Amino acid sequence: MFEKFTEKALNVIVEAQNIAIYDHSAKVLSEHLLLALVKETKGFCARIFSSYDITYERLAKEIYMSLNIEESELTSALPFSDDFKRILTRTMDLAQESENSTVHYEHLMLAVINDQHSKISQYLTNLGFDIDKSRPLIEKLVQRKVKNDLHPEIESKENEKEIDLTEETDSLFDNEESSKVFERAVSKLSTSNYEILGTEQIVSSILEDKTSDLTKILESFGINEVVFEDKLSKVKSRQAEYEGRQIVFTPNAFRVMSLALQTAKELGSSEVLPEHMILGLLKAKKGVAYNIFKEININDDDLAHTIIKPIEKQMPETLTILRLAKQEARRLGKNIVGTEMFLLGIIGEATGIGAKVLSELEITIRDARIIVEKIIGVGNDYFDSEIVFTPRAKKVLELAWEYAKKTNKTKIESSDLLWAITTLPDSTAMQALEQLGTDVVEIREGIKKHNNHAN
Repeated sequence: MFEKFTEKALNVIVEAQNIAIYDHSAKVLSEHLLLALVKETKGFCARIFSSYDITYERLAKEIYMSLNIEESELTSALPFSDDFKRILTRTMDLAQESENSTVHYEHLMLAVINDQHSKISQYLTNLGFDIDKSRPLIEKLVQRKVKNDLHPEIESKENEKEIDLTEETDSLFDNEESSKVFERAVSKLSTSNYEILGTEQIVSSILEDKTSDLTKILESFGINEVVFEDKLSKVKSRQAEYEGRQIVFTPNAFRVMSLALQTAKELGSSEVLPEHMILGLLKAKKGVAYNIFKEININDDDLAHTIIKPIEKQMPETLTILRLAKQEARRLGKNIVGTEMFLLGIIGEATGIGAKVLSELEITIRDARIIVEKIIGVGNDYFDSEIVFTPRAKKVLELAWEYAKKTNKTKIESSDLLWAITTLPDSTAMQALEQLGTDVVEIREGIKKHNNHAN
């Protein structure tokens, strides 16, 4: 039976069993299932429970006041009660009726609140939960569940080549600021007993520039050259730098630089700046430099936010587009951003060349949203999940980065992203654009026309 349950739905069943075991119950009851539903709640259903102030603690108190649980021999293989079995059967029926190949958390919840033979409705009503008002909301969500539960760009069997960042090492320091950081880091390396550049030399060289805004931000967090060098002098082992293969950088320094490169792209820059290096270090969470940050009790999120805030004020097009793309993903209950979300972000940004080209092709945000929803459906995964990019979305960023560099831009623009999308004919974004009545030739001609006009 449970082979068709999604991980979230299965977690509810497992948690119900755990609660029953903890309660020394002879069986797993429908009450345990209700408690598990509240404890494991996510997404839109979490909002419904929250709107009625339904918490695990309040519900447990209500149930245990009316439920007299008899102690029995503790076992890890408890049978399900008749109420529990009936609800599970109804859950399977609901999934089949909604034409889902898998059983979702929402199917379980709908079966639970619709059950008239157990005391569940009574417990919820006693806590002020409006079942009649909540039922249609959950029914609508179940009806809108996508039949293909994964994003089409992730399901694709196409063997998409991963970006080989070793080929881009030279581009990490091709602007003046980063070049100086690199030169100072190499100089520090030559005075040490090491031959491979590590995160500590990179951060140390960043801190040497006392006039930069980044150094001032780090100083406000207690990270300055004196403190860092003092901590560094006490490091007896460089083992934290060697958790992989050895190349020009230590493995972790290379990881940091790779993340810095990816961060630069996501923040709309076609250059890797010292700010991106520190953000890469915070993402990597490894190495000598990061260990020193932890000794100074740095909060990663606070420092990252402080570094990103000035960048956001510059309002680079791509940063705005990616922010809008993530908002579009959340709107559809997704925690995955594919190329189609980039497309919606380009249209939503409205002022860039990409948006102007699409506007001239009579593509509106309303029509694009309808097509995108038709292609990928609606989910319920965004509530407590980190937003991630599909491999093709990452590829679009990579291609846009290369295109921007070839045209000597310091920022990735919407036209670069749109051009990159046209190079991936099987991407979800291009599928949407074709359904909206346009093609690669029209889009590229529009981009060329606007670029020529701008020059």
